[in-house]
Amino acid sequence: MTRPTPFHSRTSALNEGQRWEDWEGFLAATMYSLDPLVEYNAVRLGCGIFDVSPLHKYEVRGPDAQALLQRMVVRNLAPSRPGRGFYTVWCDDNGKVVDDGGVFHIAENHLRLTSTLPSLEWLIDNSSGFDVTIEDVSEELVGIAIQGPTSRDLLRKLTNVDLSALKFWHCTDADVCDRPTLISRSGYTGDLGFEIFVRPEDAEKIWDSAMALAPDYQMRPCGLVALDMTRIEAGLLQIDTEFISAKQTLFEVQTISPLELGVGWMCKLDGDYFVGRDALREEKANGTSRWKTVGVELDVTYIEKYFSEFAMPLHLPERSWNEAVPIYADEAQEHLIGRGTSGMWSPLLKKYIVIARIPPQYEKLGSRFFIEEVIEAKTFSIPATVVKMPFFDPPRKKA
Repeated sequence: MTRPTPFHSRTSALNEGQRWEDWEGFLAATMYSLDPLVEYNAVRLGCGIFDVSPLHKYEVRGPDAQALLQRMVVRNLAPSRPGRGFYTVWCDDNGKVVDDGGVFHIAENHLRLTSTLPSLEWLIDNSSGFDVTIEDVSEELVGIAIQGPTSRDLLRKLTNVDLSALKFWHCTDADVCDRPTLISRSGYTGDLGFEIFVRPEDAEKIWDSAMALAPDYQMRPCGLVALDMTRIEAGLLQIDTEFISAKQTLFEVQTISPLELGVGWMCKLDGDYFVGRDALREEKANGTSRWKTVGVELDVTYIEKYFSEFAMPLHLPERSWNEAVPIYADEAQEHLIGRGTSGMWSPLLKKYIVIARIPPQYEKLGSRFFIEEVIEAKTFSIPATVVKMPFFDPPRKKA
């Protein structure tokens, strides 16, 4: 049964259309306003507040806490120390991605893992021989994300911690509204932002205090549509869209490696052993990657031309999409080479952007191919060009 989060007494009152989705067994607002662009604009021009409580959270404590996570994730955690955080993925023995999430170094011999899917069993399976304790605190900690250019100024009003000293992907214990929290300089929007993890009994107090400041900082509550639009602009991955977890499919064709997913930069292939390392070494050495994940821009003038064939004006998507869309090497659509996994018309960039999965020979910047567009049940080929990703990467994100 889908359950409300501890913020639901507040979020339900603000949800104008009562649009909700299931996020790992919890009610999550699809959008609060009747137009998702209102929330998208808040994140990019002011700030948005998101309920991110459904994330799974695990405390790993003990002398071998860091060593266990080092064995489990592909990212090199050697630079880790209290106050650091890392985005990472983890793999099965075949080097295929199981999930992605964050590792936060809370204190000496104490780290926290956040994940999209339940990961307790995976942690326990990998913990043999390590001196650690593992605790699922998904119910004991809830979270909000405050994201956007005014997020730091707003949050400064709620805490006495020097947020200007908190670096990108760092975290700190802090009192927020006189309640104990962990603040991390992280998020899923590719903008300046913070995630705040709190006890359930403190959720309403912190939400109310933040919302009381909303008019001064152009903040709005934001749902999953705005989150998806901003994460696409930021080139961030989404499970069940850019990848399927290797533990949720029986079919090899549906799995993907970090090298194919565009996060090979984080794989410590010449370092200590981690689950999947040997398979990834072999993939890299032999050049056997089937795919590359890239950013693509569509030529909107062709979409406009094809709409005109029906005496219709150009129509661009008002929100993001997340389904496999065929990509072809040729305009005649005879040679299928890949897929668009998610895309959108970016109101900020004024570009039609797509995250795509294509063969390695097409990954070079400037490579061109065609993506399928269906208008009035007729299929058309839209020219697409590989561009640098992330599409949106403002200096304020890390400043």
